[in-house]
Amino acid sequence: MTNPGETGTPLSGNTAWAWNLQTPLREFLRTETGGAAILLSATVAALIWANVDVSSYESVWRTPLSIRLGGSGVSQDLRQWVNTGLMTFFFFVVGLEARREFDMGELRDRRRLALPLVAGIGGMLVPIAVYLSLNAGRSSAHGWGAAMSTDTAFALGMLALVGSRLPARLRTYLLTVTVVDDLVALGVIAVFYSERVATPALLVGLAIFGATLVVRALGVRQGLVYVLLGTAVWFALLKSGIEPVVVGLAMGLLTYASPAARGDLERASDLFRLFREQPTPELARSASLGLASAISPNERLQQLYHPWTSYVIVPIFALANAGITISAGFLARAFTSPITLGILFAYLIGKPIGIIGSSWLVTKVTRGRVRPPVGWAAVAGAGTIAGIGFTVSLLIATLAFTGVQLEEAKLGILTAALCASLLTWAVFRVTAMLPKRARIRALLGTAEGIIDLAAPVDPERDHLRGPEQAPVTVIEYGDFECPFCGQAEPVVRELLADFGDVRYVWRHLPLNDVHPNAQLAAEAAEAAAGQGAFWEMHDLLLDRQSDLRVPDLIRYARELGLDVERFRNDLRAHTGADRIAEDIDSADLSGVSGTPTFFINGRRHHGAYDIITLSTAVRAAHAREVLRS
Repeated sequence: MTNPGETGTPLSGNTAWAWNLQTPLREFLRTETGGAAILLSATVAALIWANVDVSSYESVWRTPLSIRLGGSGVSQDLRQWVNTGLMTFFFFVVGLEARREFDMGELRDRRRLALPLVAGIGGMLVPIAVYLSLNAGRSSAHGWGAAMSTDTAFALGMLALVGSRLPARLRTYLLTVTVVDDLVALGVIAVFYSERVATPALLVGLAIFGATLVVRALGVRQGLVYVLLGTAVWFALLKSGIEPVVVGLAMGLLTYASPAARGDLERASDLFRLFREQPTPELARSASLGLASAISPNERLQQLYHPWTSYVIVPIFALANAGITISAGFLARAFTSPITLGILFAYLIGKPIGIIGSSWLVTKVTRGRVRPPVGWAAVAGAGTIAGIGFTVSLLIATLAFTGVQLEEAKLGILTAALCASLLTWAVFRVTAMLPKRARIRALLGTAEGIIDLAAPVDPERDHLRGPEQAPVTVIEYGDFECPFCGQAEPVVRELLADFGDVRYVWRHLPLNDVHPNAQLAAEAAEAAAGQGAFWEMHDLLLDRQSDLRVPDLIRYARELGLDVERFRNDLRAHTGADRIAEDIDSADLSGVSGTPTFFINGRRHHGAYDIITLSTAVRAAHAREVLRS
């Protein structure tokens, strides 16, 4: 092992470079945030339209549209097509994200399922109880479903607007809770808010869905097959009287998510290389299919449909359903109506109590073994922002109410969304006034996160730079021929210069299918390590990435004053190959397939690795370590 304090060049330097690695979760959250602004604009447009010319507003959305094939078909007005057709795609994306959380997110550790499950259910039962307490014995009691569900897109978007510099875990926590929320809400719609069920059509739908499961089990991956089967199930459920939007959720949950495997990436590289050598249409198609198959269907479909649902479908839904005619008389009547007040109090009081209370109960019952991944102020903010019901709430309201009651329900939903946003802003404003240590604890908490790194750092084996007992460890899996690793190197040097208590570890991951000299360069670094000069060679290799052939490597050994003959013999004997293979195995176990990949205190770093982003991640890791000490 090389000396941890050794450095080949001063750990300084500036870079304006920032490489942004988009991940499914980060892309999901970013799209939700951008979509919230468009959704808000669509809501305002619907209110203006309905109050300027309500007859025009209603006549447009009541326009009939029929689709027929032979003797069968579907006839609905435009609003119904939006609510039952377009919203199926919305819930398909919800199902995709739920499956991604189970396969790759926080919920892949099944022990962590208990908290969002209980918090999600508690965050629905308490609001229902609040609504029913104000509507008991009234005909409006059957509309309890409109007071229970959180609009994931709107809530995440408003959370980004009202709370600045919040921990990323808070958005992930809110997302996992609302995933449960959406699953239950769709079940409620199917069971309690469907029309009289036609059993034959329902059985046909179930049979087709069963066939979909068989096709999936057989490994069929052609998207068109699932589109046709999903459409058939949707049509059958619509004819049966059950709300067909549940089809979207079910199909999303069937779509598995997984990180790109290194073997699949290597096969894709081989196919592209064949196309590069002989650019024919056949090889172009083969390379395209190879590239697509390296990414899981879940990620591909989220990238395809999520922007459409956030930027187009949900705003159209708001435009079609949020319009209500507002007058002084209506407001006076509505704000004394048990429907409006029931929904308003359910979201503003019931949601926070349900989510915070359920999270506290799980923590207490498990004696702290299961606890929220964030601090209690962050949990409180998640509870208050969950008071934004909007999309699913409006959908259920249109199923449960008509006429004046529907208008009162819509007002309660819109008012709750506004008040929940203001209440969340107040929670985080008060939190910001706390002393620094108390504020960090209130936002970050002390829960252990999921450790993504399969092979812990071993000071006796790993190449270390910085204090051996530092509270924060940054690990990079890198490739000496990878241009992005070369661009990241000045950032790492600046990071270590700025933080004196950060330990940095380099592990090898030569991408031999795209970088022919990467393996040899890694072996040269290990040969230099045998003479106590790993970091000096490391820095030279990353500075001179275009010159990594054997004569170049021997010249570098001579520049560093190494025993050149010994260095040459080590290269010839591949003495470092076993060590490099161990790093590659640990990368595979940790789900690493590309370079550079960073881990900070065992957690994989997703997103940009410019100096600002990495510094922020290091500060957050340091703060968590301080709280635990």
